[in-house]
Amino acid sequence: MPNPWEFNEAATETDEEQRTLLQEGEEKAQRFFSGFIEFAFSGNILEIAFGLILATAFTGLTTSLVSDILLPPLSVILPLRRNMNEKFAVLRAGPNYNDEDGYNTLEQAQNDGAIVMAYGVFLNRVVNFLGIGLALYGLASLYQYLSHDPIIKHSVKCRYCKKGVGSKATRCVNCTSWLDGREERMR
Repeated sequence: MPNPWEFNEAATETDEEQRTLLQEGEEKAQRFFSGFIEFAFSGNILEIAFGLILATAFTGLTTSLVSDILLPPLSVILPLRRNMNEKFAVLRAGPNYNDEDGYNTLEQAQNDGAIVMAYGVFLNRVVNFLGIGLALYGLASLYQYLSHDPIIKHSVKCRYCKKGVGSKATRCVNCTSWLDGREERMR
């Protein structure tokens, strides 16, 4: 067994190699961590995170508006006799189906093993989608009005290639024709 107090040249080379490897690893880890911090706290990522959090809250609010406020009066106005979410059609009845009463709820039909078409849930989701879309369009229009930053880009069709082009463009990006009527005046 070697004496730890004796000078060993091979051991010092190994120690230096280990220190060099440790320093390189530490530098790489530090560079990786500082790069991650720079990425995570850059302006774009924070804006995206804030937007996603806001969109999640907004979606919950709109879903509640549609299912709790809009659809119940619609169920009363139309002769539906129940909430829109509970509207369904039985395609194939389950083993406990009663011909006189049928199923009272969608959950009861599904628990019995019936094959149902839950069109009420679908209509709820369609109205929810339209509500979210209209609300987001309204917010984007309000933002664009207040900041003059174009979120909503209006487009027109090119009269030559019939593809969409920005309304402020002077030339078509697809066929390179002039959109201000220059080509018509040359003829």
